[in-house]
Amino acid sequence: MPSVIAFDVSMGKSYMVIYNADRVCIFEGEMLHERSFFERLYNQIKALIQKDAQAPDIVFEATGVYSRQLERFFTEYGFPYCLLNPLESKLQTASMRMHKTDKSDAHRLAQTHFTATRRIKKPQEAYYDQMRALSRYYKELDEELSLIRSRIHTLLQLTFPEMESLFTQKSELFLNILQLFPHPDCVRHLSKTVVRNRLLTNTEKKLAPKTAEKKALQLLEAAQDSYPAVDAEDVRCDQLRVYAKRHLAILRQREALIKQMAELSKERKDYQVLISFPGIGPNTAVRLIGEIGDLTRFDNHKQLNAYAGIDIRRFQSGTLFYKDKINKRGNSYLRKILYFTIQNMIRQRRFGGNHIVDYYDKLKTQPYNKRHKVASIACVNKLLKSLFHLITHDLHYDYQLAAGK
Repeated sequence: MPSVIAFDVSMGKSYMVIYNADRVCIFEGEMLHERSFFERLYNQIKALIQKDAQAPDIVFEATGVYSRQLERFFTEYGFPYCLLNPLESKLQTASMRMHKTDKSDAHRLAQTHFTATRRIKKPQEAYYDQMRALSRYYKELDEELSLIRSRIHTLLQLTFPEMESLFTQKSELFLNILQLFPHPDCVRHLSKTVVRNRLLTNTEKKLAPKTAEKKALQLLEAAQDSYPAVDAEDVRCDQLRVYAKRHLAILRQREALIKQMAELSKERKDYQVLISFPGIGPNTAVRLIGEIGDLTRFDNHKQLNAYAGIDIRRFQSGTLFYKDKINKRGNSYLRKILYFTIQNMIRQRRFGGNHIVDYYDKLKTQPYNKRHKVASIACVNKLLKSLFHLITHDLHYDYQLAAGK
């Protein structure tokens, strides 16, 4: 058994302990995440390798961005390490008496390493790290869009409530018109021709003259009947313009992110496999890659299910049985993408054969008669199983083979 180095990681520093093969602590102390301390750590590891004739086992808990410096150091110098999920770490180091400090946590990680079975972290290509960062950036923009849409709705109820019923609220045309005419008084004194021309020249979406004239008439009619809660000079009209401009800018940013992710992925095997699957386009494919990462690091599809949080949680004690549910202890964003992927497949059933949709239809009919969400999650399980097989065997989707025809 080699020596064990364990870290309890916090912001900007770690508490480090070293145990020898006899399970005796030979070093402990605080380590700052600075270059000089990492150089010292490198020398300590090299000394242990020379002494034991093998590399020490290294273990620490994943603590979000705070543990990334340690990960980078060990990856760059080729030192294998065990990166523990916080829940996994808690279960493995739990004791009857609670005594939690940075120092005690590091010692407990090292002591339990001699008895626990822990997997070495398999390093991923830099490509997957970039895809994850881009995917999370996309997620942040999505959340910001949701917030801005809510604010636009609130302001429109005060300035020009009829606008929401005239246009699709997520369209670029709607957002451009909000910047031009946030209040009915901005429209009332104008002629149909002037409104039409402003729509044609000031909206970034290309409009046919007839469509622009139709929208101009609708705007004028709505403006005549509208009775807003504020005046056209109210500051909330300016606020609405700013939100509409920001909403449009975020939409463009999202499109640019997807193009960047697709450009990075176009030669990748897993991307080509994903877009061969009906119902999965470039947008969904790159976001799935960003969240799953290197799928080949999983030994089987059940591990992939657990990573997504759709593995079954079962509870039974004596005569007491609880209904089976999914664990939800995995990547919630990946789970959301997978769920909406299934909904997209169901909506696009008319475009071609898909054995996932066939399976959904089977679950929705007698004698199964599953509820929509239950059937959808079962389809997510089947989708992950299919993707795992296709990507690990470098195969493209074939409906005839998948459906067993």
